[in-house]
Amino acid sequence: MAARGLLTRIGDTPVELRPERALHWPEAGVLAVADLHWGKPESFHQHGIPLPTGVLEDDLARLSAALHATGARRVLLVGDLIHSRRGLTADVVERVAAWRAGHDVELVLVRGNHDRHLDVLPASWRMRLVESHLDEGPFRFAHHPEPAPGRYVCAGHLHPTVRLDSGADRLRLPCFHLGPRVGVLPAFSAFTGGLDMRAGADERLFVVAGEDVVEMPAPRSARRRRA
Repeated sequence: MAARGLLTRIGDTPVELRPERALHWPEAGVLAVADLHWGKPESFHQHGIPLPTGVLEDDLARLSAALHATGARRVLLVGDLIHSRRGLTADVVERVAAWRAGHDVELVLVRGNHDRHLDVLPASWRMRLVESHLDEGPFRFAHHPEPAPGRYVCAGHLHPTVRLDSGADRLRLPCFHLGPRVGVLPAFSAFTGGLDMRAGADERLFVVAGEDVVEMPAPRSARRRRA
């Protein structure tokens, strides 16, 4: 059975927060993901630092699962698709191209800071590159979480996480951080660090826990301010 997302609204627009670490906009047939950092292990390998293999395959498998579950026709990659130019090896290009050949969807990359040295995308990836941001409907898709007049910004860059403490046990999980004007998507790649987030006034946190997405209860201080 495919994992199920959590339905919510951003303003008046229904969206689905997916456990694969993606935002699904059903009305537009769009899936948005951020911070994939493809080629990161390869970048470290070239510096003589051994890192786990299989990171790219995990990313591609989860992206396939999200596409299959949602039926999305377009994928918006909200920045930092590539970790570095050094990591864009021939092997990485070939593995992504093999995945791309099996998926008849539109791919659009909104350039992030790690993509700044990427002059052109591999032709075999069949991916369109746009600068800075992409405005569609009520949303602006951009890598940096900066407000935009008249639109709700869906961004990445921060790799938001939530730290859960229970006695001696500690757990750090990726999350969606939705504020009143800007929402930050979790890093799609599992092989990234993260920034611990807290929900302030009019902000919501949705934690990705395995095959579930769960909304965190607001802290008491935030609940008092909202009241």
